[in-house]
Amino acid sequence: MNIQGHAALVTGGASGLGEAVARELARQGAKVAVLDVNTELAEKVAAEIGGVACSCDITNTESVIAALAKATGAHGPARILMNIAGIGTAKRVVGKDGNAAPLEDFARVINVNLIGSYNISRLFAAECVKLAPMEDGERGVMMFTASVAAFDGQVGQQAYSASKGGLVGMTLPMARDLAQHGIRVCTVAPGLFATPLMKQLPEPVQQSLAASIPFPSRLGKPEEFAQLAAHIVTNGHLNGEVIRLDGALRMAPR
Repeated sequence: MNIQGHAALVTGGASGLGEAVARELARQGAKVAVLDVNTELAEKVAAEIGGVACSCDITNTESVIAALAKATGAHGPARILMNIAGIGTAKRVVGKDGNAAPLEDFARVINVNLIGSYNISRLFAAECVKLAPMEDGERGVMMFTASVAAFDGQVGQQAYSASKGGLVGMTLPMARDLAQHGIRVCTVAPGLFATPLMKQLPEPVQQSLAASIPFPSRLGKPEEFAQLAAHIVTNGHLNGEVIRLDGALRMAPR
């Protein structure tokens, strides 16, 4: 699919990897809707890229429906969905105090990262199937954002790894399900990237993490993630695939 002129939705588009994707899609001519719970930051990014900001909690169906309606009103029906919104946590199953990890923490991460991503994807797909097919019968494309933690999660990452593993496991069946409608589905599993959250860590910690990456031995650049996201849109034969973007990193237990 040619990105130029098409409407795109980017969840988590107000910062980090999502912001980078929003900017790259806009650079390539897409009409971008920046969906985020942080409305203020979403409006800032949208203003800078000529897009529209939509307040959106992907775990809340009414919020998603309202965001999609606003985006459609501004840009027309979307053919591109970039699922990048997500949260993380680190809790040992049994803490140093001998108590079990709070179930609520586990459920919150699963609800946002896995169920929330599915929620907006199903609603996007239901609208996308109504659009006229393009070349090869394609109607749209969506991308999920997993993590290398889906494959080699570290100590304490039970919730995060389970949520990202769920996205990995959902990729192929969703691609097969939506094939009849001409909607492609792919997932990117990034490693260690220089996001605002990462940059909050002390510099020695950042350097240590970068050194653990075989090559190149540096943190990934958000724009590199964005370039791959855009390539998934433009490469019509990419479907049902999970792509690691990690510099050959394999995470140690801790």
